Amino acid sequence: MTSNFQVDLRGLVDLLSHHLYSSPRVYVRELMQNAVDAVTARHALDPEAEIRIRLSASADRVTIQDSGIGLTAAEAHSLLATIGRSSKRGGEHGLETARREFLGQFGIGLLACFVVAREIRVITRSARDPQAAPVEWLATDDGSYTVRELPHDARPEPGTTVVLQARPGAEEWMVPTKVEQLARDYGSLLPYDITFDDGRGGDPRPVTDRPAVWDRAFPTPAARRVALAGHCAQLFGFTPLDTIDLDLPVAGVRGVAYVLPEPTSPAHRAGHRVHLKGMLLTDRADNLLPDWAFFVRAVLDTDTLRPTASRENLYDDETLSAVREALGARIRAWLAELAASEPDRLAAFLNVHHLGVKSLARHDADLLGLMLPWLPFETSDGSMSLQEFAAAHTEIHFTRTVEEFRQIAPIAAAHGLGVINAGYTYDADLLALLPTVRPDLKVTELDAGAVTERLDPVPTAAELALAPFLSTARTRLQPQGCDVVLRAFQPVSVPALYLDDRQARQERDRTAALDSADSLWTGILGALRGSAPRARLVLNHHNPLIRRIAALSDEALAGTAVESLYGQALLMSQRPLRPADSTLLNRAFLGLLEWATHSADAQEGQQ
Repeated sequence: MTSNFQVDLRGLVDLLSHHLYSSPRVYVRELMQNAVDAVTARHALDPEAEIRIRLSASADRVTIQDSGIGLTAAEAHSLLATIGRSSKRGGEHGLETARREFLGQFGIGLLACFVVAREIRVITRSARDPQAAPVEWLATDDGSYTVRELPHDARPEPGTTVVLQARPGAEEWMVPTKVEQLARDYGSLLPYDITFDDGRGGDPRPVTDRPAVWDRAFPTPAARRVALAGHCAQLFGFTPLDTIDLDLPVAGVRGVAYVLPEPTSPAHRAGHRVHLKGMLLTDRADNLLPDWAFFVRAVLDTDTLRPTASRENLYDDETLSAVREALGARIRAWLAELAASEPDRLAAFLNVHHLGVKSLARHDADLLGLMLPWLPFETSDGSMSLQEFAAAHTEIHFTRTVEEFRQIAPIAAAHGLGVINAGYTYDADLLALLPTVRPDLKVTELDAGAVTERLDPVPTAAELALAPFLSTARTRLQPQGCDVVLRAFQPVSVPALYLDDRQARQERDRTAALDSADSLWTGILGALRGSAPRARLVLNHHNPLIRRIAALSDEALAGTAVESLYGQALLMSQRPLRPADSTLLNRAFLGLLEWATHSADAQEGQQ
């Protein structure tokens, strides 16, 4: 008798191939999964039964044979053709047992094989009912199937054989080399021996490779590291910088994390390889580890985490959240172990991945304290750890941008001012946390006033003598929102220093908004005018060029020279130029050219 499926099979195949599964390759997993579940059930019924799973492929046909629990004719009708049913379900207790003991949970089963097959033939015999005859279940992709009993000698022993016939256009998925590669990829850690036969007459080759490399015994730790490195190169294509064991027996998780040998972006979400009860679930799990652990790639086996409906990723629930936190703690403990006993390995790791450790330490004061001797920072004294820098400076200043630091670092170093560049990722957060680890340290953001105060003042008589020049300079830079001060500082080669801070920038932004606002907002913003200092152009009295400019009798030329100094200091600070700054630079450049050519003409006229 011919019967119809209880679903639109063509619609189901489209759903499976285009929406539920990422690739037709999963059909091999479904075949092996059904076989493993069948032999698991057989082993529970008869622990002494011989367990066999054999996969074979030739031309456009794939076959899998198992010595599992098998099916009766009624079960074939009920289970193989009804979506959502499973031979592993039986009441609430049965469902929970299935979740623990079996891989499959969603009842899609063999129907998923229609993504590559035009015909599925199943010959099965039940181990539960020895008197039941063998059964053939034959289904085609037009949505029909037949079930018929066979003579007892058609299959003398319990178990199941599944034969897939390729659908047009899907033959590539049944090429023996492809099938074997997929079988090894998915099933290398499965708990039962699985073999593959390519139909060429040779001995069947093993698909499974147990125990997992991280669970094997090795004569020495060095031999284990070599084996794990080879495993990483085979799976991920790189030789790891180091290896971290991920062993959580309570959570049913066992595996390793491989440390990447090259830096990677914190925004990059690495794909981790997860096996569920030995079957590969996904090699792109991006929710397995905390975001800060972007410097490792993990591979593990679990029997507690839940798969999504497609069984191609992990379901993000409370269990996964707890496992993720525990795995993160294990990586953190590894860092602590290196810091305590293997500083050379830690230094090699931080040389590549200090950014990841900084990301973790900004939320963990204990880890920051542990890493103080190791984490590198860019400082006015050179690249060094916070612990080294704190030994020389009890008061630590920092800049929020790289540009500010690069401008101020040479001057700060010459005057004993301790400055750290916090313009890089996570550094500002770590410096904010530093006083909780080292209460004796004072950490403040560097501002223009603090730098100016550390520079040597000019003798009063000298400053009074230069008062007209300074007045001219301040008048010229007034439209730029910049004040002018005179100091003496090292190095002598720097004629002028442009100092800016957050307060000064906020005041300029407020002024710009005031200039472009309507009458209502003009009044409101004007009432909010602050007393924050403006940016400062600090002229170096030690510099010979500054002295010559200050001695110019031509006020217009002196003003043009000050504008040129302002532009040069801006460029040295590597700050973005505002339109007004660009206009000033052009005007000063053209003014100096005009003065130079006018002077040359005057000299020629005198001759």
